[in-house]
Amino acid sequence: MKILVTAFEPFGGDSINPTEKLLKDIGKERFDGAEIHTRLLPVVFDECADKLLETVEAIRPDAVICCGLASGRTSITPEQIAINLKEVPKESSVGDNKGNRPYDERVNPEGPDGLFSLLPVREMVEKMKEQGIPASISYSAGTFICNNTMYALLDYIRTNRLSMIGGFVHFPASEEMAASKPSLPSLSHDTMLKGLKTMIQTILN
Repeated sequence: MKILVTAFEPFGGDSINPTEKLLKDIGKERFDGAEIHTRLLPVVFDECADKLLETVEAIRPDAVICCGLASGRTSITPEQIAINLKEVPKESSVGDNKGNRPYDERVNPEGPDGLFSLLPVREMVEKMKEQGIPASISYSAGTFICNNTMYALLDYIRTNRLSMIGGFVHFPASEEMAASKPSLPSLSHDTMLKGLKTMIQTILN
């Protein structure tokens, strides 16, 4: 079974993105019955999706787990749904890494309003909790790069009628990020890596 795991580069003025480190380490892991592929994606609207789908077409994975940062969250949160919207709130001071600030734009003008994850999100959360890993289902991937990526992946699977499964998982800030922001919720890298390994094993089982 081929499993593609993706992550993002740093953004918003941060020098690190914990999912980038997760990507490096998960690529070193070995799973019985699985071939793990990885890809780092840009934090740029639409380019994130283009790079992901280029990789999907080249590898033709059976499953895709896209990983992103949700600073402020307290647990690992598999996303249940992506919405057909690209938007940076007008009051926000941060655009993507190229300064793009779309507002009230569709990811796919001809696509459905929302698409549900094809990953076993409930089982993933249950398995992580069994191991003492903070985890919960999220019902909003936002309207930024993570949602853009998730929606594009699910729309690609839908339009091509593929048997591939895929979805998105948000991770909290790392302890390294929280070192300079004591009030920022965080998890250790080892805990997040254990969570990612658990989600991959859930797919394999």
